[in-house]
Amino acid sequence: MNKRTFFIAFTVSLGGFLFGFDAGIISGVMEYAGPYFSLDDAQIGWATSCPTFIAMFAMLISGKLSDSIGRKPILIVVAFLYALSAILSAYAVSYEMLYTARMIGGVAFGSALILAPTYIAEIAGAENRGKLVAIQQLNIVLGFFAAFLSNYYFNKYYTGGAEFLTDENVWRWMLGVEALPALLYFVALFFVPKSPRWLFAQNRVDEGRQVLKQLHGEEAAAIESAAIEKSLNEEKNIERTSFSELLKPTLRFIIGLGLLIGVLQQATGINAIYFYATSIFKQTGIGTDAAFTQGVVLGLTSVIFTIIAMLTIDRIGRRPLMLIGIGGIAVSLLLCSYGFGQAKYQLSPDEAAQITGVDQVELAELSDMTFKNDVEFKNKMKGLLGADLYAKQEGAILEAAIDMNAVIVLVGVLGFIACFNLSLGPVMWVMLSEMYPNKIRGLAIGTIGLVNSFTAWLVTQIFPWELSNLGNSLSFLIFGVIALIGSFVLFRILPETKGKSLEELETELIKN
Repeated sequence: MNKRTFFIAFTVSLGGFLFGFDAGIISGVMEYAGPYFSLDDAQIGWATSCPTFIAMFAMLISGKLSDSIGRKPILIVVAFLYALSAILSAYAVSYEMLYTARMIGGVAFGSALILAPTYIAEIAGAENRGKLVAIQQLNIVLGFFAAFLSNYYFNKYYTGGAEFLTDENVWRWMLGVEALPALLYFVALFFVPKSPRWLFAQNRVDEGRQVLKQLHGEEAAAIESAAIEKSLNEEKNIERTSFSELLKPTLRFIIGLGLLIGVLQQATGINAIYFYATSIFKQTGIGTDAAFTQGVVLGLTSVIFTIIAMLTIDRIGRRPLMLIGIGGIAVSLLLCSYGFGQAKYQLSPDEAAQITGVDQVELAELSDMTFKNDVEFKNKMKGLLGADLYAKQEGAILEAAIDMNAVIVLVGVLGFIACFNLSLGPVMWVMLSEMYPNKIRGLAIGTIGLVNSFTAWLVTQIFPWELSNLGNSLSFLIFGVIALIGSFVLFRILPETKGKSLEELETELIKN
């Protein structure tokens, strides 16, 4: 793998960095913007999840559109939309303006998440394709880490009394800084070449060969050119790609497998944990400041295990990483469920006195009461203080009242993040970029991306409701059971795609 190819792959996948940054930043933003706009669970869920909702349609459309006009032009538009979304979000004067601005960002990351791995797979050789496509996931987790770190410092300076930060603008600063990497992404994209496979498909053969020579050298480019031309010639007499193509019996296995992996990646709750990381950590009673700190640790864990996946995916293979990871995800989520299930809530007079900004007389009603369920405790507190005041003071209240082994949950969450970024995170996109013939690759990945994004939106939208109505323990139990079932299914059907050309995989996986 030469430096130029790595630079191109890293640059193209910066859209993943911006996705991770946007998803991570919102976990801190809603701690301030939620009370600022007096948002209920449904509104918090929509403000958080609306980018994912609109991304469903962006994925489907952009995948097909990229087959017509190319990957690069759409990615340039994507970068511009990221910057626009960040600026408009930071200047939001209403809840409606906030989620509208974030939906613009959803168009951007929905397109970027499927086009980047498609493009990278089309410039990479078989021996390096896994680690190059996995750069997308590395950038995503780097984005999460940068966002959690940004949130941590903004919260630190805000609570430390920094004059330029107030209740009204701290969340605006959190959102606005995203414009800087978005503009960098926009400029950098002008320095990457068009996809050689796309150029061949557009009968721009000389341009395609020149790109391959620059990337792989004369000898490798000749072999790759011959393979691409052979594949395209075999497709000349086939009808133009349409959605009905995906329903053919010969494609049933790889489409079904892609859909399964796409659903499983989100149904295990990754976006719920990333998007609501600060809130989840607060539920353990460690306090708001410590919750922001744990977000940084979570982000760092994501980066470390994504790098491990990148270094091993072309050695160990896709299947072992996926199976080990999904098994670890199931165990970690069930551990979180157990940890929250052991929690008890009691607010003594001494502990209540440590909470500022609340009526101590009202809190005194709880002095002799013990709650074994977080839902009952929160509902009682909201009844006494009002939902808005409780939302502002939740971190301090839980820190004072909860009796649990927070380490169990923290280990479970970090274990989940580690296993996810070893498996479902990077491996899914690598396998999707490899499994489908060139003719349907954009449409297939776009369709699976649509289902993936719908699942992500659904999980993210209902998670605040789950925490309020089902409780922490049951919410994590549901995710854990889904992961456990998924691990058994994948063990039986998941193929290995390591070290094979796209043309070889097409021959092996298409069921005649």
